[in-house]
Amino acid sequence: MPGNQLNGHISPDIAQLSRLRYLNLSMNSLDGEIPQTISSCSHLETIDLYSNSLQGNIPPSLGQCSALQTIILSSNNLQGSIPPELGLLPNLSALFFPSNKLTGNIPELLGSSKYLRWVNLQNNSLSGRIPPILFNSTSLSYIDLSQNWLSGSIPPFTQASSSPLQYLKLTENNLSGVIPHSLGEIPQSIGKLEQLTNLYFEENDLTGLIPSSLHGCKHLTKLNLSSNNLYGRIPPELFSIYTLSEGLDLSYNQLTEDIPAEIGRLINLNSLRLSNNKLSGEIPSTLGECVLLDSLHLEKNFLQGSIPNSFINLRGIAEMDLSHNNLSGRIPEFFESLSSFQFLNLSFNDLEGPVPEGGVFTNSSAVFIQGNRKLCATSPILQVPLCSTSPHKRKRTSYIVAIAVPLAIMVDVTLGCALVIVLKKRNQAKQLTDQSARLMLKNFSYTDLFKATDGFSADSVVGSGTFGMVYKGQFEFELCPVAIKVFRLQQLGAPSNFLSECEALRNIRHRNLIRVISLCSTFDPTGSEFKALILEYMSNGNLEGWLHPKMFRQTAEKSLGLGSRITIAVDIAAALDYLHNRCTPPLVHCDLKPSNVLLDAEMVAHLSDFGLAKFLSNGSELFNSSSIAGPRGSIGYIAPEYGMGSKVSVEGDIYSFGIILLEMITGKRPTDEMFKDGINLQSFVELSLPNKINEILEPSLTAYHEGKDIDQVVDTIQSCAIQLANLGLVCSEMSPKDRPTTEDAYAEIIAIKEEFSVLWNRVGS
Repeated sequence: MPGNQLNGHISPDIAQLSRLRYLNLSMNSLDGEIPQTISSCSHLETIDLYSNSLQGNIPPSLGQCSALQTIILSSNNLQGSIPPELGLLPNLSALFFPSNKLTGNIPELLGSSKYLRWVNLQNNSLSGRIPPILFNSTSLSYIDLSQNWLSGSIPPFTQASSSPLQYLKLTENNLSGVIPHSLGEIPQSIGKLEQLTNLYFEENDLTGLIPSSLHGCKHLTKLNLSSNNLYGRIPPELFSIYTLSEGLDLSYNQLTEDIPAEIGRLINLNSLRLSNNKLSGEIPSTLGECVLLDSLHLEKNFLQGSIPNSFINLRGIAEMDLSHNNLSGRIPEFFESLSSFQFLNLSFNDLEGPVPEGGVFTNSSAVFIQGNRKLCATSPILQVPLCSTSPHKRKRTSYIVAIAVPLAIMVDVTLGCALVIVLKKRNQAKQLTDQSARLMLKNFSYTDLFKATDGFSADSVVGSGTFGMVYKGQFEFELCPVAIKVFRLQQLGAPSNFLSECEALRNIRHRNLIRVISLCSTFDPTGSEFKALILEYMSNGNLEGWLHPKMFRQTAEKSLGLGSRITIAVDIAAALDYLHNRCTPPLVHCDLKPSNVLLDAEMVAHLSDFGLAKFLSNGSELFNSSSIAGPRGSIGYIAPEYGMGSKVSVEGDIYSFGIILLEMITGKRPTDEMFKDGINLQSFVELSLPNKINEILEPSLTAYHEGKDIDQVVDTIQSCAIQLANLGLVCSEMSPKDRPTTEDAYAEIIAIKEEFSVLWNRVGS
């Protein structure tokens, strides 16, 4: 009975259900304690009490339920220690206790469970040392002990060569000592964990060198050792882990010497962070061989020399921060041609010469070059001195341009062709190791999806809409979950909705768009047509659930500060800028609303649900939507002109974006019951500007912030909220011609984000 708004206690009379095998009361409002009498349910195999308000201790009597396989008590207020008796359960395979208030040590008996595969104790107050037996289990494949008070050193991996461990997260603890490596004849190296795909040791007090033996983790896709006290050189062997694709983060340590040239071997890497260390020498030109990089952070080191010309190969780069180094020379002119750039920080170096004029440099809110005294510009937009040129210099320049431009075009074309070939080969290599790519190569059957969703069970449902249901799925032998969107083909417009979504998502790729992994088009066991999409799973749900937590039975801890809301708004605007201005032909989403803005584990926003999306050609629709009755979009967010039969346009998406901005600051849906008698969300906000803005703000935005001066907090929030309100109002103007362009809206929201960051950092304690 998940998600049924149940409240009150779990009755001790549950003991009378002696034959009960499966109990799911998740996502309700149950409080009180878990009854001790539950041990009388001797046939119980699964207990799922996720996301309630349960208190008290975990009953040790659960250890008497010998048939128990899965225990899920996540997101409650449970206290006390973890009963050691649970480690004696003979069939236990999964233990999920994150986001509670558990204290004490981790019982050593957990490591002796013969079939235990998943342990998640994240976000509690557990203390003491990690039991060595836990890290030497022959069954555990997933361990998350992050956000606790665990201390001592990381236990040695003495049985690593036979370990099935794939996911290990120890983030935000008080662990000290060195990362385990071979000592004499004792094999305790973490590098022996050959099945490991995700390793997170960030935000601890680890010291020593990064073990070169880490290269033995030959299936690693993400490695994060940031915010520790690691020192010495980055071992070149680390860059032989060709599977590293999702991220390598060694920032905020004490690493020294140069960046090894071997870094160019990481041809599948998307994100690299080496910032806030003591690295020296030049940026290796081989870094340009990491052609799939979309995020590069090398700031706050002692790097010198020029920016490598090989960076011209980073065609997908979205953000690059090289600030606070000793870089010299000119800013490469080819930066103008890197169209995916959204953020470039070159500030506080020793760069010189004229600043390029095109590309990202036309957006002053996306480029930071202050602190380079020898730079100049032909336009005051970037706030550096203007370049001085004589008539003779200009004449000479024109001759150079006449010769150089055609030559540059020829070089660009040649490099472009070579890059296409390289990318194709390297993408093929990535597909052999990355989980998403493996799934993309697989043809999924109805049976595969049926098993992954536990028979399309109700407790697997994570969302629903007009044309289908979305389930959380877990494929056998895969670590990460997926989202499976099953279309209701009997619903009018659903078949064309499926085709539209496939067409829209086939050729687009952006960090703020949901990614389709694969699809399934077949027949179910009854002979009925069956269509589904396999998508990335977003662990933090959708924006609507965060803006209206009470409606979605989320805890008070699940609230978004203004800074987080602005960042999400920037992500939405970045996605729209890509769809409207970077796609050929342009693509209009048509159904932008908070429930279609999904949030990943890092709270990065991704637009989803492209079933109503439309391509544009020469300013008109490439195909119509006659298969879908009524206006395109959702009530409250749909542009008013659509209701009068107007064609789809980018201005319609901007209107929806404006409504979302107003909903973000007020906490009010555009369909709220309070909006009647000529009052709507826009007029509600407009009447408050500027002096009564505090009266309409969502209350949690101005709540007490520990360690901050409350008056300064309120002033900062009100100032930026007024700017958001003004942008939301102009974006949601009734007439499409009165709305800003996508580029202008994107630039404005970035400027608001930058101003909020500056003001927030000034808020005193």
